[in-house]
Amino acid sequence: MSTHVAQIAWERDGSSFKDNKYSRVHRWSFDGGAVVRASSSPDVVRVPFSDPAGVDPEEAFVAALSSCHMLWFLGLAAQAGYVVDSYVDAAQGVLGESADGKQCIIRVTLKPAVVFSSGLVPDAARVDRLHHDAHERCFIANSVKTQIEIQASWSCVA
Repeated sequence: MSTHVAQIAWERDGSSFKDNKYSRVHRWSFDGGAVVRASSSPDVVRVPFSDPAGVDPEEAFVAALSSCHMLWFLGLAAQAGYVVDSYVDAAQGVLGESADGKQCIIRVTLKPAVVFSSGLVPDAARVDRLHHDAHERCFIANSVKTQIEIQASWSCVA
């Protein structure tokens, strides 16, 4: 078992608060030293009270799912003897309403494009299996009830 921490910090910038006209910009700090500018999504709270340049929690959720899946995929591919040259995922999350009427990320679609080196190259069925196994092992995917789809593509460098 391991523990993972993040510090989330926000301060009122002198603006009013009770009228709901305050900045949602805050920061995420991680134990390795990374600091990320964060904000509510401008789709949820209008600018100037949110900052489109900041990472919003919904984007971070999608990124966490994608990153976890990728890390498992890379590890499983390496164990199987394949060499991956690149992995790019244009992941998308959809905010909607759950069956019980709550707003949530109802679906995340991972769209990994994987390029393998020449040599030992998996066939389509093996790539699908690697993605399936990565999904089954992903800690984040195992932690949520969101529907997660994987629409993968792959190629080989000749």
